[in-house]
Amino acid sequence: MPNDSARSAFDAAELLSRTEPPKHLMFAGRSLALTGVILPLFLIGILKFTQIEIDALKPLIGGTPWLAWLYPVFGEAGASYLLGTVELLTVVLFAASPWSARAGVAAGALGSLTFAVTVSTMFALPIWEESLGGFPWLNATGQFLIKDVALLGVSIIVLGEGLARLKQRRHPV
Repeated sequence: MPNDSARSAFDAAELLSRTEPPKHLMFAGRSLALTGVILPLFLIGILKFTQIEIDALKPLIGGTPWLAWLYPVFGEAGASYLLGTVELLTVVLFAASPWSARAGVAAGALGSLTFAVTVSTMFALPIWEESLGGFPWLNATGQFLIKDVALLGVSIIVLGEGLARLKQRRHPV
């Protein structure tokens, strides 16, 4: 016979497996996830229009073979402005996504593309440094880029939700 604490843990797990998560909890989580994408994307997007960010992007764009073409085509400032414009447009779409399935699809697609590209730069750039004991640690570039893994995940979720809402609208149950 299981003890009381084991039985109560089992009962809680059984209860959770049979119930839907509370709607207010899902709403709060989705709201925080969207805010967690919107705020950094907005702040980083605005920065793309400053000389400091244009200079900061040079090793990131120039050091990534699949992004280096941006400089010959748009120039350093133009590439930064293009990225900033896309990021700010994506912010607006993410903000509209709770009310518009199409905005959710567009935000999710643009966000997924944006964050997939930034995450991919971690494969081309030196983001690790060894410390005492030989364990690799993320350097400042890696620390800046690693957040984009979570932002990519949220973008994919928003894209999926938007597509599901559009499908449901076309084919109601």
